[in-house]
Amino acid sequence: MDGLARVDELYERVSSLIERSLGRARAAINISMVYTYFEIGRMIVEVEQGGSQRAECGKAVLKGHSERLTERFGRRYSEDNLTNMRRFFLVYGQDRISETPFRKFGAMPVTSTGRSFYLSWSHYLLFMRIDNVEERHFYEIEAARNGWSLSELGRQRDSALYERLALSRDKEGVRRLSREGQVVEGPGDLVKAPTFLSSSAFPSFRVSLSRG
Repeated sequence: MDGLARVDELYERVSSLIERSLGRARAAINISMVYTYFEIGRMIVEVEQGGSQRAECGKAVLKGHSERLTERFGRRYSEDNLTNMRRFFLVYGQDRISETPFRKFGAMPVTSTGRSFYLSWSHYLLFMRIDNVEERHFYEIEAARNGWSLSELGRQRDSALYERLALSRDKEGVRRLSREGQVVEGPGDLVKAPTFLSSSAFPSFRVSLSRG
């Protein structure tokens, strides 16, 4: 290998290392913001529950905070986003999910209510639109386990994956879906949804960086 080839190889190796490092940094920031939004939602709810603000007054205060936070930190703290953060806490503040399917990802931070999160804010915005808790847990497990991007998660949900799998199970089987996701134990399990799971059965965990 001549000198020029070695220089090119070094450049590619260094570039690859930097890209991986930046990707991990963005993923860590992304997850960190999910926890931050949860705690912001908790603070908003606690003020409301304290009885110091009536509904309309509370909305005005939220708008005022949004304007000040947006000026200081950017548009991600718009009134709509603060409202979503409030809803995030209301949905997940008392939510419990088995950590068993997530053990392979290592220990994650724990919120003040004991909940851990594994995906991007954009994922949780979609999850919050799912009223059925068992269905919501199923998609959270599968999205984390299979590394689904936001668009892939939407596609899987639009395909009614959970409903189709649930139809083939009894009540305990449905509960197991919400605790463990789709567990492939034999050829029969692969036949139930052959085209709707990721082509790689259980790839390494990654956080979607699509938005938020």
